[in-house]
Amino acid sequence: MKVGLLRAVGAATAVYGIAVTALPDLLARPSGLVNDEGKSESATRISLRPLGWRDAASGLAMVFAPAGPALRTAVCVRLAADFGDAVLLGATLPDRARKKAVAVSVGWGALSLVGLLAKGRRQGD
Repeated sequence: MKVGLLRAVGAATAVYGIAVTALPDLLARPSGLVNDEGKSESATRISLRPLGWRDAASGLAMVFAPAGPALRTAVCVRLAADFGDAVLLGATLPDRARKKAVAVSVGWGALSLVGLLAKGRRQGD
């Protein structure tokens, strides 16, 4: 396990999650969930905030979990979220946003997977 990479991915995920929780249009715009004026509906913002909170929580778990089983579990939760996002958003987003959303979700999941599967410096990392 590459603990440093996993912690960096977790920190970036947490910052993005906090930002989306505060400003859900950061996720709504690239996902094509806005009107012609580039603004999202109230219901869309309400629905996206929990996703941001989920990302913040799972990212912070990756940052603060002790190396070993706890960190592996935090990474597996993050992998389920990222690859689940890829499947669900790929099946449901408007065509203009679908490919980008899937690529971003798979990309972040791949970073976590590389960090999880790579050999660390010490046994058990």
